[in-house]
Amino acid sequence: MRVDSSSRGKKWALTILVLSLLLILAAIVSAAVGPADIAAVDVAQMILHHLLGMDDQLNKWPMSHKMIVFQVRLPRIVLAVIVGGGLAMAGATYQGLLQNSMADPYIIGVSAGASVGATIGILLRNKYFAFGLSVVTLLAFVGAVLTIFLVYNIARVGGRVPIGTLLLAGVAVSSFFSAIVSFLMVVANQSMPEIVYWMMGSLSGRSWNHVKASLPYLALGGLVVIFYSRELNILLVGEETAQNLGVNVERVKAILLIAGSLMAAAAVSVSGVIGFVGLIIPHSVRIITGPDHRILLPASGLVGAIFLVIADTAARTILAPAELPVGVITAIAGAPFFIYLLRRQKQSRY
Repeated sequence: MRVDSSSRGKKWALTILVLSLLLILAAIVSAAVGPADIAAVDVAQMILHHLLGMDDQLNKWPMSHKMIVFQVRLPRIVLAVIVGGGLAMAGATYQGLLQNSMADPYIIGVSAGASVGATIGILLRNKYFAFGLSVVTLLAFVGAVLTIFLVYNIARVGGRVPIGTLLLAGVAVSSFFSAIVSFLMVVANQSMPEIVYWMMGSLSGRSWNHVKASLPYLALGGLVVIFYSRELNILLVGEETAQNLGVNVERVKAILLIAGSLMAAAAVSVSGVIGFVGLIIPHSVRIITGPDHRILLPASGLVGAIFLVIADTAARTILAPAELPVGVITAIAGAPFFIYLLRRQKQSRY
């Protein structure tokens, strides 16, 4: 038994190490690619010198290269890492908690609530700023968080939150907020293209302020769901069995729901609605690692980060100097792959 546990631990450690190295490689290549090509080796050296506090060594590169790497490309790459990782981990959490492989981070209406907030912000013409962030980002986060608490309180019955009721509450609230967004788009016809573009999801024009604003929530949510990965495993065998094994089911469900939704809220507020990351990444990783959330959650986070970094790089280079919404790239890449997974799952059942 100890041998199996030790072997499994080594396998998990190797998996995390390989994925971490792939993420670093993807980030460096992404920072090197663009209208102004910079050698990947130079990018790696610049970042390493900066991290080691050797900024005086950066003088051997042109100021334009340093500005492009540190002020233009790295902020959106880091944001792609934390948003992609957060969405994938939130998706894995929801799929385990709801015991539904079709669940994604937006299943209880987070994206719809954020869309209402963002739409109101766009209609205000983006004139107001706080903490270096536009009113669109701030109102999107507020809308997403309010949706979480609204859905949770609607679904709560006698101190419990039945999963079926939660899903129905999410559908109802999401439909209501989607109708509000549609109404606002019709009323403010001139702002419709901007609203639609935001809802497609994009990391264009993002800065270090967006990273600072979203990182605490995404990091906190990620740490919480990993901490409760053992309890999430136990919940897979059923709530009654988990209760008999000493798990405070309602408390764990509430914590995981809030943590997962907080990650989704922080992600959607800074990037818009990026689909498929929280759906296909956990599903794909589960095929490789198995259903144990102790490895599934961190592995999903890393794969989600890699996937979104690559997708965002494609979004800003395919039609350069024009730019595609990254949500379009994730949908193009994700939809066919998800259909393949569904067909494979269907064949394995029958």
